[in-house]
Amino acid sequence: MRSMKLNLVILCALLATLFAACGGSSQSASTSNGNGPITIKVGASPSPHAEILRYIKDKLAAKAGLDLQIVEFTDYVQPNLALKDGQINANFFQHVPYMEDFNKQHGMNMVSVAKVHIEPLGVYSHKVKTLKDVPNGAVVAIPNDATNGGRALHLLADNGVLTLKDGVGTDATIHDIAANPKNLQIKELEAAQLPRSLDDTTLSVINGNYAITTGLNPDKDALALEKGQGNPYANVLAVIKGHENDPGVTKLAKLLTSPEVKKFIEDKYKGSVIPAF
Repeated sequence: MRSMKLNLVILCALLATLFAACGGSSQSASTSNGNGPITIKVGASPSPHAEILRYIKDKLAAKAGLDLQIVEFTDYVQPNLALKDGQINANFFQHVPYMEDFNKQHGMNMVSVAKVHIEPLGVYSHKVKTLKDVPNGAVVAIPNDATNGGRALHLLADNGVLTLKDGVGTDATIHDIAANPKNLQIKELEAAQLPRSLDDTTLSVINGNYAITTGLNPDKDALALEKGQGNPYANVLAVIKGHENDPGVTKLAKLLTSPEVKKFIEDKYKGSVIPAF
């Protein structure tokens, strides 16, 4: 009898281990509970990404049969690492050039599912009112990640602050500066720190989401602002390759590019965020 009980305990332990192994996939797909809504967990920057997602969650998701769970991140690294680890099913915070560079740097295989909006990169200042007023030797802060750093340098070049070498693309670096007539000191900072740098710099080139989060209005406060038309930096819904057609992903992509969301973006952000669809 004792032997039979022991065997039964061992069998139960083996079965528990087997079931745990079967259910422990790190990259979980969006799931549905029987006939209920499909659950999808999405990582996003607080503004405007999480705000757009909350609008969908409050107004559109239930009718579409979607249980949308939003996880907020305040930097540009953790949302991708969380996607890689399977903590979330998708993320919504980045543009394709950044995503592709992150893929190379971290051995990931993320893909874009839908282009949603453009956050124009802007040049801001607490010390001058026009770019013509920038003094010699001024400190200029730009994002320190490869794609947004190059993007910032192009914005400065397009507005006559400096000149870049011919043919330099989105991966431009400070070493690609061909002419710097005012001997500007270019400082590379983490994107999230740029709004806080304004009291210590003459100019700071700030990503749209961080500008909005800290109370700046890109349409009104920026000394120079990227144009929306033809802009390659549309923010996208991203997933690990192979999950583009997961039911929850396709439902969310459809909602993110719906007329209702387009109107929400236009009404709420009034040109500071531009629909890309």
